[in-house]
Amino acid sequence: MRSGFRLGRIFGINIYIDWSWFLIFFLVIWNLATVFGQLHPAWGTVLNWGIAVAAAILFFASVLAHELAHSLVARAQGLPVRNITLFLFGGVSNIQREPPSPGAEFLMAVVGPLTSIVLGVLFIWAARVNAGSLLGTAVTNPLRAVARLDPLTTLLLWLGPINIILGIFNLIPGFPLDGGRVLRSILWAATNNLRQATRWASYVGEAIAWLMIIAGIAMVFGVQIPVLGTGIVSGLWLAFIGWFLYNAAVQSYQQVVVQDMLEGVPVSRVMRANVPTVPPNIPISSLVYHYIMGTDERGFPVLEGDQVTGLVTLEDVRKVPREDWDTTTVGQIMTPADQLEMVTPREDAADALSKLMQRDVRQIPVMQNGHLIGMVRRRDIVRWLQLQSGEGLQVPV
Repeated sequence: MRSGFRLGRIFGINIYIDWSWFLIFFLVIWNLATVFGQLHPAWGTVLNWGIAVAAAILFFASVLAHELAHSLVARAQGLPVRNITLFLFGGVSNIQREPPSPGAEFLMAVVGPLTSIVLGVLFIWAARVNAGSLLGTAVTNPLRAVARLDPLTTLLLWLGPINIILGIFNLIPGFPLDGGRVLRSILWAATNNLRQATRWASYVGEAIAWLMIIAGIAMVFGVQIPVLGTGIVSGLWLAFIGWFLYNAAVQSYQQVVVQDMLEGVPVSRVMRANVPTVPPNIPISSLVYHYIMGTDERGFPVLEGDQVTGLVTLEDVRKVPREDWDTTTVGQIMTPADQLEMVTPREDAADALSKLMQRDVRQIPVMQNGHLIGMVRRRDIVRWLQLQSGEGLQVPV
């Protein structure tokens, strides 16, 4: 389930901020305010913190531009984009399907880092224009030159290199980083096999993740790593990023395996037929004692005659106080039919799983010619996958 809140929409794409983002946002502000205070003691506390806040906001706006580039190219390739989420490690575009071809994958992957690098170059160019000849003295006396920079130039000179670093870091061939997706597109084109290409790219991603973890631990114990340096905080942060990348590589491969196995499998093969239904006018107490307690079902289609009017789940029941069960009906707490996601028995099970994950629900009705013929549940799909594969697939249920 998503944590955080919705920030708004850009180009029709929902933008979310995860709660973990606030941690890195305030860390960036604190770090920049400290650095600016050391470089520009004459600015004063208010100006130092003000520029630090502006720099952090513009940096994460640049991260958002990076993700928007991915999303817009994905939409141009006909792929649905659910949302973009900013979180602790930057941002992620929630693209609902795998690219249709290696070429599409390459374009989608490379456009993000290129956007960051172009933004970085533009920021540096703007800083040089704004500073004029002052930056020329940085070669002979860099500290003096930096100390004389005005707030705008200082801001631009920080945003430029950090965006270039962000772009280059994302080009590391560690799947599912952008560079790893570029690698996968090349392997996909060479093998004509997306699953095999993903496996190889994820192995590279896992290897790079372990290198980060080992390097981070070494830095904690005082080892000087070229470019990265040393130190407890830097080492722990690098190891944490490596751990995150490792888990992302493993999960990304699992997702591709699941999609590959379910492609071409009709919903009718994994659905549950003859599911129990409930009328909308019974009280919640009857639903609990006569239906929920006697079955392992967590959701029940609500039928009036032969028409589906909604779906009621165990989660809906939990929202109602126990003392109101006798006076509240199923029809009052159910999700109405016009708000439900539904599938047909001939649809791919892969599409059904995608709808389940998009809506973050455990089951959806299966309809044919306007009539309910069954339910497809996450756990039924997972059970089918486990019977078909010995790869230890992990799908949330």
